[in-house]
Amino acid sequence: MTFRTLLIIKAVVCLVFGLFLLLAPGALLGILGSTLNDGGTFTAREYGAAMIGTLLLAWFAKDVKAPDARGAILLDLFVYDLIGVIITASVSLSGVLNILGWSIVVVYLFFTLGSAYVLLKDKPFGQVKMG
Repeated sequence: MTFRTLLIIKAVVCLVFGLFLLLAPGALLGILGSTLNDGGTFTAREYGAAMIGTLLLAWFAKDVKAPDARGAILLDLFVYDLIGVIITASVSLSGVLNILGWSIVVVYLFFTLGSAYVLLKDKPFGQVKMG
């Protein structure tokens, strides 16, 4: 997988989930077997806005060539998606989400491993000169 491919896929996934969370968070959580109160709806929409931000970052950064910028983007996505794996797996194990919650874990895991792979393959931080 290449940096560009990873970011394009990330952008598409963030578009779909970001719009769903902004426009119909209750419907999305309903599909996943959960419900939302007013506070949860607010939080879901805030997360949708963050996903739209990640979409824009991924889309407009997909052709970045500077190794330090690529490294920073990949590290950000790696940490973000790793936390997503942990939180979503925990919530799925606790029964808050139905079996479809595990599909979200798989999506986060795909991006965690993809970011790690490209970081290890491209070694963007090994090319940064200090000082």
